[in-house]
Amino acid sequence: MIYDIQFKPAAIRDLGRLSPPVAQRILSKIEAMRNNLAGDVKRLKQFTPGWRLRVGDWRVLFDVEGSVIVIWRVVHRSEAYD
Repeated sequence: MIYDIQFKPAAIRDLGRLSPPVAQRILSKIEAMRNNLAGDVKRLKQFTPGWRLRVGDWRVLFDVEGSVIVIWRVVHRSEAYD
């Protein structure tokens, strides 16, 4: 399944705070996830949003709503699950 991707304002702000090489690496992994949730994707239990993508030490927290991936946050792993 091919997904569309939407970014919440907090996720755009998070990406803007990262160094350009790290942000580019994360964006390329998000783009790859468009095809059948490819990548290091895991469903989270009892956590909102309900999915995460691991990109090195960074976590992309997102939800899947039908055929749309909604990116909520892009945070360091030390802050991801607080």
